[in-house]
Amino acid sequence: MDTKKELKILFGMIVVFAAVFFMPLGSERFITAVDATLDLAKWYAQEHVVLCLLPAFFIAGVIAVFVSQGSVLKYFGANAKKWLSYTVAAVSGGILAVCSCTILPLFTSIYKRGAGLGPAIAFLYSGPAISILSIILTARILGIEMGIARTVGAIGFSVVIGLAMAFIFRKEEKAKQEEQMNIVPPPEKRPMWQTSFHFFTLVLILVFANWGAPSASDKGLWALIFSYKWYITGIFALMLCWSLIRILKLRPLWVGVGAVITIVSAFLADALIANAKLVPLVPMVVGIASLSIILLFDKRNEENREWALSSWGFAKQILPLLAVGVVTAGFLLGSTHDDTSIAGVIPNEWIEWAVGGNSLLSNFFASFTGAFMYFATLTEVPIIQGLLASGMGKGPALALLLAGPSLSLPNMLVIQGVMGTKKTVVYVALVIIMATISGFVFGNFF
Repeated sequence: MDTKKELKILFGMIVVFAAVFFMPLGSERFITAVDATLDLAKWYAQEHVVLCLLPAFFIAGVIAVFVSQGSVLKYFGANAKKWLSYTVAAVSGGILAVCSCTILPLFTSIYKRGAGLGPAIAFLYSGPAISILSIILTARILGIEMGIARTVGAIGFSVVIGLAMAFIFRKEEKAKQEEQMNIVPPPEKRPMWQTSFHFFTLVLILVFANWGAPSASDKGLWALIFSYKWYITGIFALMLCWSLIRILKLRPLWVGVGAVITIVSAFLADALIANAKLVPLVPMVVGIASLSIILLFDKRNEENREWALSSWGFAKQILPLLAVGVVTAGFLLGSTHDDTSIAGVIPNEWIEWAVGGNSLLSNFFASFTGAFMYFATLTEVPIIQGLLASGMGKGPALALLLAGPSLSLPNMLVIQGVMGTKKTVVYVALVIIMATISGFVFGNFF
C-alpha cells in the first residue's frame, strides 16, 4: 500500500467534509458569493464559450496541423531573429483582439510546435493586452493619456517580459536552440498563401463575431461595423466554405449542406428565440458541429480529420481548467459584467478602498487583484471607469489595465499545465511587478 497516496486521499476527504460541515449557509455574503459564481459562470458560458473559445480551438488546430513546423520555427523559434519574432508576437495581439482565455489555445499550439519561450510569452501577453479595439475604447472613455500609456506599456511589456523569461530560463532555451538547429522541416504541403488565407479567415470570423457594442454616443465606424457585424461574419463564413472546398479539398456537397443547415438555423433562431443575445449562438454551434462532422468523416485527406481531433484535444485540455478558474474567480471576486455587479467573498468596497491614491501599495493591489480577475474583451474599460468614479487613482487604473486583461485565474491554471509551475509563477510575477511600477510612475505624472 502506498502510504503517501492514501494520506492524500484521506486529507482530501477531510477537506471536503469540513467544507460541507462548516458551510456558512446563514451568511448573506456567502449566499451572494454563490450567486456571483453562478452568474459569472452562466454569463461566461453564454458570451464566450461558443463565440470565442470554440472558434479559437479550431484556429489553434490550424496552427497545430496545417502551419508547418518550419514556419513556426522561422518566426517564433528559439533560433529566430529576435527583432522578427518579438515584432510578430507583439503585432499579432493587435490583430487578434481576444481575451486572456481565448488566447490560450493559440499560445499552447505555437509553444508545442517549437516556439521559443520568449516569443511565445510575448504572444501570450500581447493577444489580450494590445487589441486595437480596446486601445481605442480606452482612449475615448478613459482619456487620451490613458490610451497612450496603455499602448506604450502593453507593447513594451510584451517584449520586455518575453526577453526576461528567455533570459531567466536561458539554459532551457539554449538546449532548445541546439535541438532546433538539427531539425530539417519537411517541405510545405501547400503554398503558404493558402494556409494563411484559411487561418486569417477563421481569425476574422472570431474578431467580427465578438465585435463589442459601441458607447451610446458613438455614431462612427465602430457603430457602423457593429450594426452589420453578423453580415460581415457571414461573408467570412462563406469565404471559409470556399477555403474548405478549394484549399482543404472537402466535398462541395458536404460543405454546401453544412452551410445551408447553418443558414436555416440562423433564421429559425431569430424567429423562435426571444433573447437577442442568444440568437447568434445557434448558427455558431450548428456551423461548428457541421464542420466537425465533415472533417471527421473525410477519408480523402487525413489532415482534415487531424484538424478536428487536434481542436478537440485543445478543448479537453483547456475547458476543464477554465471552468475551475471561472468558478473560483466568481466566488472570490464576484461577477461584474454589462450592468450586473454581484460581490464575491471579497467585498468590492475593500477593492475600491485599497486602490485609491497612488501609493506603491495601491498600485500593487490593483495589479495583483486584476491579475486574478477575469476581464472579457473590452469589458475592462467600463469596469475601470466605474472604479475611477468610486475614487480609484489613475496610477492603479493603468496598473489594472496592464495586468488584468492579459491574466486571469483561469488563464494561470491553463498555462501552468502547458509550461509548468515555475515558469507560470515567474511570468505572473513579472506582469504584476511591471504593472505596479508603470502605474506608480504614470500616477505621479497624471
